[in-house]
Amino acid sequence: MAIEWYPGHMSKARREIAEVIQGFDVVIEVLDARLPASSANPVLQELRRDKPWIKILNKHDLADPAVTKEWVRHLEQHSGVRALPLQAKNRQETGMIAKLCRRLAPHRAKPGKPLRAMIIGIPNVGKSTLINTLAGKRMARVGDKPAITTCQQQIDLRNGIFLHDTPGLLWPDMRNQTHAYRLAASGAIGENALDYTDVALFAATFMAERYPQQIAARYRLESLPETATAILEEIGRRRGCLATGGDIDLHRTAELFLRELRAGLLGRISFEGPGEEFADPLADDSETLASPLPPADPTEP
Repeated sequence: MAIEWYPGHMSKARREIAEVIQGFDVVIEVLDARLPASSANPVLQELRRDKPWIKILNKHDLADPAVTKEWVRHLEQHSGVRALPLQAKNRQETGMIAKLCRRLAPHRAKPGKPLRAMIIGIPNVGKSTLINTLAGKRMARVGDKPAITTCQQQIDLRNGIFLHDTPGLLWPDMRNQTHAYRLAASGAIGENALDYTDVALFAATFMAERYPQQIAARYRLESLPETATAILEEIGRRRGCLATGGDIDLHRTAELFLRELRAGLLGRISFEGPGEEFADPLADDSETLASPLPPADPTEP
């Protein structure tokens, strides 16, 4: 099943951002640390020009730390870009954002010259949670469903910085289905636009290739079955996801598996590294996805 998802308000958001972005001193883009490329919006690079840019790698506590370090090095190769891994709810970590803003726009954040920062990001990467942490109070709606923010607002952080919030902005062209499936596995795609079983098969194939020890440990598997379908069936059998007649309820199993994967219960994982490509997620699930990343180190914290 091909994934297509682009809520209507996002088209309007793109036009509005294009109109106002040049009036800001710094742009803060919130990404999912587990998939920084797939959770980025290519159109934002077109709008950026030479604007100072902070790439927030949120949910870094869920990501593979070794891969996150690679991403920081990769992103900061670009002029005017700084990458900052953090947890949006962690006040100590988010405190670094104001310092970075002042470093990137030293002529602002002074009396009479507030620093104007625009915060952008696709749905469900933690943008609203980050805003609330920075503001020290609830300023943006937070939920576990994507596309919660649908209008713009300006927030005075009372430290010389004004934060301009924008709706989640998702690239409308989902022709890259590898990116689409990574987003779906992470929870960034609306549930009405995806087939849970397809996405779970994609994620199970990836986990078997990249993090086999972690999926085996979570579900107490002595060895991994050869296909993604067989992996899900074994998980369903062990977790009691049974349909009438004792058959495995694959849909229930897929929901359980994705829920635990997204919550980090299978350990810290990254869906992609810099420059990484996977095979077509719509191919037969007996085909494992090739990954150029080295095997996960089970001793890595």
